[in-house]
Amino acid sequence: MNPLKSDEYPAIYSDYIETITGDVMELLNEQITAFPEFLASIPPGKSEYAYAEGKWTIKEVVGHTIDTERVMAYRALRFARNDTKELIGFEPDDFVANARFNERSLESLSDEFVLVRKSNLMLFRSFNDHELARKGIASERLISVRAFLYIIAGHLNHHRNIIRERYLHE
Repeated sequence: MNPLKSDEYPAIYSDYIETITGDVMELLNEQITAFPEFLASIPPGKSEYAYAEGKWTIKEVVGHTIDTERVMAYRALRFARNDTKELIGFEPDDFVANARFNERSLESLSDEFVLVRKSNLMLFRSFNDHELARKGIASERLISVRAFLYIIAGHLNHHRNIIRERYLHE
């Protein structure tokens, strides 16, 4: 896949995108096993821990990554199919507040992540270079289909690092 260009995404996503080295499709595929292995290493009883008042629990962070991947993949699909309608943003805090992630096991969230990612990889692999280069407006910002792949992979990297540093103190 061609490298991502800075004019394909808004600066707001730079922190996620900058975590990507190498081939993004390979990373997306590697994360299918690496992220569930990481989740399985979280000590029992820690999955409902929040490191500060008003912060999400580990389960909520994981659920948020799944929800965000779904939203970004949907946006990628719309733009890849040449849908030029502007897509509005979403509020992650509202999604988490209404998702009941803490009622589920961390294992079930891990299983859901794997299924969502495998499905999205099938979709992403179906896009040709022309479709990957298409752009649209999402959350009032111009972005390419290819950028969503980097955002999805980088967003997961970002939250895995936050879990390590703030929740597990690694």
